[in-house]
Amino acid sequence: MSDAGAAATPGRRRILVVEDEPLIGMLLEDMLADLGYEVAASASRLDDAIKEAQEQDFHAAILDVNLNGHQIFPVAEILVERRIPFLFATGYGEQGVPPAFQQHPTLEKPFHQDALQTTLASLLD
Repeated sequence: MSDAGAAATPGRRRILVVEDEPLIGMLLEDMLADLGYEVAASASRLDDAIKEAQEQDFHAAILDVNLNGHQIFPVAEILVERRIPFLFATGYGEQGVPPAFQQHPTLEKPFHQDALQTTLASLLD
């Protein structure tokens, strides 16, 4: 977990990143920076992700569906309650997302920066 957004840059969209694979998390944070986004916080464990989802200010979230064997859906429920848009990042595609959440975009891993850009732009418009 990191509090990467402690000093927010005005005007930049802040993103919560939830990913349990360190290399993928770093790559995702680099992609977001390249696209002009700011990482508000990151989490690699479900309990940390729940805390960040409840406490941080951010514009959207990227959620890995499976965090070390734990499903991310309690975090998704918090984001729905807070009306914060999010997308799922998963190697399982849409099949790994229950029907209650299938209206939220899913990026199948591995994905490219242009797919991330397009999906985030549609979430935040």
